[in-house]
Order: sequence, then structure tokens, then C-alpha cells
Amino acid sequence: MTHGGTVQTSSADAPVNPSPTKSEVVVAEHDTLKYHLLGPSLTKAGQDAVDQQKVSEIIYNASKGSKFFNNEEYKDKNLTQKIEKILARKRQLERIDLTSDLRRADEYIAEVELSRDLSQTVVHVDCDAFYAAVEELDHPELKHVPMAVGKGVLTTCNYHARKFGCRSGMAGFVAMKLCPQLICLPLNFEKYTKKAQEVREVLAQYDPRFQSASMDEAYLNITQYCSDHEMTPDEAVGQLRAQVFERAKITVSAGVAANARIAKIASNRNKPNGQFRVASDRATILAFMRDLPTRKVNGVGRVFERELDAIGVKTCGDIYAQRAFLSTLFGEKALHFLLQVHLGLGHTSVRPAEEYERKSVGTESTFRDMSGKEELRAKLRWIAEELEKDLARTQHKGRTLVLKIKLHTYEVLTRQVVPPKAVSTADDLYT
Repeated sequence: MTHGGTVQTSSADAPVNPSPTKSEVVVAEHDTLKYHLLGPSLTKAGQDAVDQQKVSEIIYNASKGSKFFNNEEYKDKNLTQKIEKILARKRQLERIDLTSDLRRADEYIAEVELSRDLSQTVVHVDCDAFYAAVEELDHPELKHVPMAVGKGVLTTCNYHARKFGCRSGMAGFVAMKLCPQLICLPLNFEKYTKKAQEVREVLAQYDPRFQSASMDEAYLNITQYCSDHEMTPDEAVGQLRAQVFERAKITVSAGVAANARIAKIASNRNKPNGQFRVASDRATILAFMRDLPTRKVNGVGRVFERELDAIGVKTCGDIYAQRAFLSTLFGEKALHFLLQVHLGLGHTSVRPAEEYERKSVGTESTFRDMSGKEELRAKLRWIAEELEKDLARTQHKGRTLVLKIKLHTYEVLTRQVVPPKAVSTADDLYT
């Protein structure tokens, strides 16, 4: 495969834009902060029809002056400064010969294009508003009103709540400003775990080696199943979704594609209770990726999105034109990731998570503000006991122990220690 292209250079005679006034800078900073305050779950299903500008204004005014706001403002300013450095570096690069960078990017494109596999059918199954859906089974009166799971921070919310702009990861007090009638229920992981097992029992019928990505989502390779049962991918996935509903009484959405990356994106297209397939041919895949906002791609968060947007990459189709700059600005690993995204490439092999080399095992918990020594020690002991269970389940011991704490100011501190021996029991973890 060949691509044509040139690297744009700026003219020394180009007009110089006047420097922004102080008030314009403040407005611009507040605009980026308002977008930042929308949180990491902006692309969740149910948010596309929401007036995000209105939501950002409410979040901004509701949280202004809080410790949460101050921390987000601090992070946003740091990101803005980082982007200014990225743009300054890009301006320098535009004045030099980038032929070698362009050639290396094109060589990588040609190399990975050879790995494209269109013979497999990969499915990404995602439970719809999982925790909320499970709670609605026990509380059917909540099915038609805005409700969420989680108190201090929302873990998820149903689609009625999402219409108001509520989403996972949002502070509870902010959600109540967006939707005063929101009903919040406490978490019940034991209940969710049992329901997740019911879903997995169905998935195993289609691919015994399915890969759980989390409690409420999984990847399957149904190539063999479709062949054995003489079914199209659409028929097989439709049948799977119906079986899940019959067994677990909750709905799932699915994305069907030639690889896991595209399947993950596609599963969000027809939520809730729907499915979407991207045909397994190169032209369709490239067209699907071309106009896709970078934020829709797993691995591009709100920070990287803003950095890419600053250099002119708003969609996956924009990546190609900027390929000569990417390695210098973001690193070789990021270049390779972005070029694969542009091409719509991803892995086709699906296997149980246990078979991947595990580098860490962890547990975390969100709780109300506390500062008493005894309270904190009791919480640490509980976390140690939970981590012991996870280590026993995964049959691992740890050589490095890491403690991450989020302060009441929302600042995150991390400390780590290397014990004299590998640890796995709550007693060793706690002491």
C-alpha cells in the first residue's frame, strides 16, 4: 500500500496574529476547564443528544470554589501549559526537513498493513448501564425515573439520568445539580458479581475462551461458532443478546468487527439494547475510522484528545496528515498507536484474561472524607483483606506494594515500598 503526502512548512512572510488580551486568555482557559469538568465518561452512551455546553456550565457553577474544582483547575492549567510547549515544538519542526520522519511513518504503515486480518469475527459485548440495570430488577419502580448507583461518586446511572448529563465518575453533588430528582443507591458488588456470572455463562456458549474486559464487558471471537452453526455474525450476535436477556433479564449491546478495537467502538453505536457491525473489508473500515472523533477510541482520554486537537487531529482521519510530527511530539509508541488507529487495525486473538501476563493486582475504594487514625487504619485493613482475596484468586504474590491515596483536595498521592519477601496475605500487606 502506498500513500502520497507532503509536510507543510510555514512561510516566513506569513502574517502574525495579534497576541490575545488578558481577558481573552481567561475566557479561553475557562472554556478548556469547562470541557475538562465534563469528565472522562463524556463518550458514554446516552450522552450524544445532551447539550454538553449547558451541562458544563452547570458543573462549572456547581463546583466552583470547591476542592474538586480547584484541583481540576490546577490540572487544566498544567495541561494548557504542556500544549503550549507542544505547539511551540511543532512550529520548530515545521521549519526543518522532516523527510526521514515521514519515511519512517510510511514504512510503519506499510509494515502493519501487511498484518491486517479480515478473516476473523470479533464481538465486544457491553452490558447496558449494568449496575443500574441490576438494581432495577430489585426496584422496578426505578426503571422510568432518573437513578444512579454510588453515593459520593456515581459508578453508573440509567439512561433517564444520562439525559440530564449525569454519568459515571461524576461527583454526587454535581449530579444532583443537573438532576435534582436523581435517586442514588448504594453499591452492592455481591449482587453485581452474581449477575455478571449469569451473563458469562451465555457468552461461554459462543466462545469458551472469551475475554472479560471488566465485570460488565467482554470480547468474543465467534468465527468458529458461526461456521459450526451456519449463521451470519449478525444472526449469532442477535441470538446471543436474546439469550442473555432470557437468562439474566438485563440487556446487552454488541459491536461486531474484524478486530477488537473496532468492535469496542461499534458496541457503543446502537446502545442501549442494540448491535452494530462494521463490515470486514478494508475500504469500509477506513471509511468508518475516517470521521470518527479520536475520543471515541479506547486509549484516547480527555488529556490526549486535547493535545491531538491542538495540533489539528480531531478525527482518526486527521492522523495521517500529521504523521511526520507525531513521534517527536508524543513518542514512538504513540505514533505506532495512532497509525494503527487511523488504519482501523487491532488484535483478533481473544483469550481469557488469566492467560495474559499479569503485572499487577489491585483494589480500590471510594469513601467519605475521613481523617481519624483509627478510621484510616480500619479502612487500610479492609483494603488489605480485599487485596488478599484478589491475590488468592489470581494466584499471585507481590514484590512491590503501592498505596494510592486521594486527599480531600482531590490531589492523588502515591507511595511504594519493596518488602523483604513477596507478599500475599492481609497481615503482610497491612503491616
